[in-house]
Amino acid sequence: MTIARVALPVAVDKLFDYWVPAGLDLAAGAVVRVRLGGRRLAGVVHALADDSDVAREALQPIDEVAGLPALADDVRDLAGFVASYYQSSLGLAYALAMPPLAHGAGPRERPGGVRLSDAGREALPRSLARAPAQRALLARMASSPTGGLTADEVRALPKASRRVLARWRREGWLVAGAHRAEPVAPRLNDAQRRAADAIVGSRGAFAPLLLQGVTGSGKTEVYLAAAASFVADGGQVLLLVPEINLTPQLTSRVADALPRARTVTLHSALPDGARRANWEAAARGEADIVLGTRLAVFAPLPRLALVVVDEEHDTSFKQHDGVRYHARDAAVWRARRRGVPVVLGSATPSLESYAHADAGRYRRLVLAQRADPRAAFPEVRLVPARGPLVRDGLSDALLAAIGERLRRGEQSLVFVNRRGFAPSLKCPACGWQAGCPRCSARLTAHRAPSALLCHHCGHRERVPAACPSCGNVDLAARGHGTQRLEAALAQAFPQARIARVDRDSTRSARAFDDVRERVRDNAIDLLIGTQMLAKGHDFPRLTLVGVLGADNALYSADFRATERTAALLMQVAGRAGRADLPGEVVVQTDFPGHPLFAAVVRHDYDALARDVLAEREAAGLPPFAHLALLTAEAHRREDVDRFCEAAHARAAAAARQHRAVEVFPPVPAALARRAGYERAQMLLRSRQRNELKAVLDALRTALADAGTRRVRHAIDVDPQSLA
Repeated sequence: MTIARVALPVAVDKLFDYWVPAGLDLAAGAVVRVRLGGRRLAGVVHALADDSDVAREALQPIDEVAGLPALADDVRDLAGFVASYYQSSLGLAYALAMPPLAHGAGPRERPGGVRLSDAGREALPRSLARAPAQRALLARMASSPTGGLTADEVRALPKASRRVLARWRREGWLVAGAHRAEPVAPRLNDAQRRAADAIVGSRGAFAPLLLQGVTGSGKTEVYLAAAASFVADGGQVLLLVPEINLTPQLTSRVADALPRARTVTLHSALPDGARRANWEAAARGEADIVLGTRLAVFAPLPRLALVVVDEEHDTSFKQHDGVRYHARDAAVWRARRRGVPVVLGSATPSLESYAHADAGRYRRLVLAQRADPRAAFPEVRLVPARGPLVRDGLSDALLAAIGERLRRGEQSLVFVNRRGFAPSLKCPACGWQAGCPRCSARLTAHRAPSALLCHHCGHRERVPAACPSCGNVDLAARGHGTQRLEAALAQAFPQARIARVDRDSTRSARAFDDVRERVRDNAIDLLIGTQMLAKGHDFPRLTLVGVLGADNALYSADFRATERTAALLMQVAGRAGRADLPGEVVVQTDFPGHPLFAAVVRHDYDALARDVLAEREAAGLPPFAHLALLTAEAHRREDVDRFCEAAHARAAAAARQHRAVEVFPPVPAALARRAGYERAQMLLRSRQRNELKAVLDALRTALADAGTRRVRHAIDVDPQSLA
């Protein structure tokens, strides 16, 4: 009897034995379906054996093989590393590497390329007068170097756009096929060419390269020039981006530069069938370029030759629940395992990557100037955030600058990283504030529809007509969110075409793409948005950026707050003046003398990075030390406290064998109650990564043996936030 040891997506860190029915051809890495208790699960065959410690009569058979290519050795090794380093079960790590397997989620018929027919060229422009999204789709097809859309470009479209194409085809306005154009080779300046040559010159060996380029310096052109060389040589390229919203425009740019290369996307917003089809195309070696978010780091790539992590500093690469891996670090590990170069690109590199480059572990490639020789760095002005010249959260200086852009027919962006109408609702008579009954947090006031909403747990309630405490009817909305600014700017500039971009306004699959196309078509004068607009977007006519709430991070207890705020401000400032029109950034702050704002004014991230690194080294914080955070939550505070006391004792006992590890006493989490759960955390620190891992291994085993059912807990290795 052949025994398959199967890793299943459960929190228990063990392999499960099943017997292999006769005639079933299995190998390590095969994806199979099995039964565990009353559930039917998909898992991965980790190994095959001749016997089992489980009694023969208790063994169950493998139900079926899932019909997918087996996971390759390097993907299994990556899952093993992620499980071990990030203190997860192997089965949960393997689950990250599998595509959706629900019945009926198999590969669908892949749409082919399309181009406009003669009838379509004549009829469509007249019929789309009141359909701006469809007009944008038509304009993209008409201006495409392929004469339409290739099959890969059609697959990358949102579902609504694919339905539009299907209707146009039924009307006879489209015909099959799109011409394969010659590659649109990116024009590289000397600095870009040197960077691309350095990447290509690293072919065939592990080489970590930090591409540090100011916003607008053309990092994407460098990626594409290097990718073209690797693909022409028969290799596959993995390109990771932090946000799903960045994939459509990058897919289009890849298609323009490498029209003969097949590009597929992998991210959680894809329909199950499309995601599985793209996964299989990558596994079979049919896809030349795989473009995706953090889960794409596990994509099967038999011809992998180059890994690129764009915006490598972005916290979206870190998974904050389940298997708490960091895709950037996993990408570096995988590149080392495969012996290929990995490029980490950013205008504001994470301090971890910055320190690696300073120490010579990464090779730094610098793009110090904007790629467009006409584009200068925007002027940055610091203006007061409060006082008589500030109305509805907007300074007179910012309002005047917006008015000037409207008169010149240019575009403006007002950035505030708070959605909703106002962060709190308060009674000025007695001091009552609207709080969440399930969290130790305030409720955010929203308009359209009017409600009080908790941004932590989703609790929603009606806005009270009067103060529940004293009956005062004059309740005050405190602070400014995107909805409130939208209303204030609409009142100040009634003729302006305004669009708000935040999580509330972009819930539909097509909403963000529609806004981006309207900006590109100059159909929007003024954007109001959160950090969704801060990175990766190129708006040539956007010449003004206003920043509100920049001081909020200065009050944060999180030691990474300064680094993150600097990155965010420099990224959002980089949206202004990217072509021949000069840009300006207006930052509202009460602390104009703070070194953070001085660095932003000078566009000098290096100076700030060096100062913050010196502080981190003195304080024994990353990247000069390694952290892990044990988090715990339960319905009762006493259960959490009891669990944390026991965990602290176990960790301290393990640390006595590994004296390089410090174990700090447990404390309540910054958000002490969330969604009805009381929360606490315990920090561990060490300058030696292997010593910290040894203590975490012992702690995890002890907690598993303790059987703590009332308390949910997790270990977060290299946490991105302690607040």
